[in-house]
Amino acid sequence: RPPAAAPALETAEALAPRPYGTADGRDWLGRGALSFLAEASDLLAGQLDESLVTALTGQLIVPRLADWCAVWLEDEATVRGGDGNAPARVWHASEDRAEELARALEKEPPCPRDGLRSGPEPYPWPGDALGPRGARGTALAYRLIAGGRPLGTLVIGRCGAERFPDEVTGLVEDLGRRVALAIGAARQYARQATISAVLQRGLLPGAVAEIPGVSSALVYEPRDQGGPSGDFYDLFPAGDGRWCFAVGDVQGKGPEAAVVIGLARPWLRLLAREGYRVADVLDRLNQLLLDDATEAADAAARALVAAGGRPVAAGDGPQTRFLSLLYGELTPHDGGVRCTLASAGHPLPLLLRPDGEVRTAARPQTLLGVVEDETYTSETVELGPGDSLLCVTDGVTERRSGSRQFDDGDGLARALSGCAGLSAELIAERIRRLVHEFGGGLPEDDLALLVLQAG
Repeated sequence: RPPAAAPALETAEALAPRPYGTADGRDWLGRGALSFLAEASDLLAGQLDESLVTALTGQLIVPRLADWCAVWLEDEATVRGGDGNAPARVWHASEDRAEELARALEKEPPCPRDGLRSGPEPYPWPGDALGPRGARGTALAYRLIAGGRPLGTLVIGRCGAERFPDEVTGLVEDLGRRVALAIGAARQYARQATISAVLQRGLLPGAVAEIPGVSSALVYEPRDQGGPSGDFYDLFPAGDGRWCFAVGDVQGKGPEAAVVIGLARPWLRLLAREGYRVADVLDRLNQLLLDDATEAADAAARALVAAGGRPVAAGDGPQTRFLSLLYGELTPHDGGVRCTLASAGHPLPLLLRPDGEVRTAARPQTLLGVVEDETYTSETVELGPGDSLLCVTDGVTERRSGSRQFDDGDGLARALSGCAGLSAELIAERIRRLVHEFGGGLPEDDLALLVLQAG
């Protein structure tokens, strides 16, 4: 039983009724079935993993409603289980018999009839797996259907009985509908997570550039491992002995954030390679975001009016897409690295000298995508041997511990000062560790940090 699944399985065990063969069980069938179904629905609906849904199904049914049960899962074309035609999950009231039962059931996989009837339908008794030769019982199969699509089959069995009581067959049919909905939701979540992961990989560079005379280290930890992060980074050659870097944070998460990143990152690279300097790049990217949001709002308004709806009022429809961004250009030369950079609504970069002195390396300016015709400015600092530049997103500075934030009282600068003499990799790892330890639990926001150190 996986640790993450244990609480849900224990809840299912407590929720399920007494075996209906007992006096308490018969009384429960008359009084508590509706409450059981409602609470089982809540429990199943909270699961995003179909394997856990099937585990909960067995825990709810065995031994309260049946002596054993099994679940086969299928996609649009084929039955799929643990191995060939084996069921994905088997439960037996006697745990030492579950493996033998699974082997027997593998020989008799469900053969659903045409149509989408949920059942119950008679199912062949798995013979010697459940007792001495000749021992019999009854088994029923229920098709798991959601949204008009078959997702699998649930089979229940009772030893030494010719039939299940009607109350039990009806209750399991209702439970099966809820199981099917939960499996369908879990699969939809898994599909979205896969798409998001592919999308996220496409939005981030496959590898950061290596810069002569500069060591770099990156930490990137999206809060939602299954979906696009609002944070992004880049480090790339821009030609003419220049390299450019960016650390950004889009307002919001998910597909909307992915759209902004999908606009910003290629435009940064294009403008940099066309020779635009740091401040000019931010000017143009700011206007691009504003123009894109305006076009999206106009398109939505036109579509709504064409469909006979009312015109979109101010404040309705697509909103301006805000982006905080730290963007800079590195030019290595004899004796160090020239760094020109600008911060647009982003946590300010910190410069660490070898003696432990820390200072900010840029001044605050307006978020991108907010003010029309905003003019941005850049600043230039010289990085000598051993100097390190730390660039972070607000997942670092705003990491919370109760009412406090990590950067309260210049907490980030103090932490960085203690990193004097460390390599870029060790600085990045120490800051990451301190941020995690500060909150005590899992981070509540995406986290990204980039360290650039002159050799």
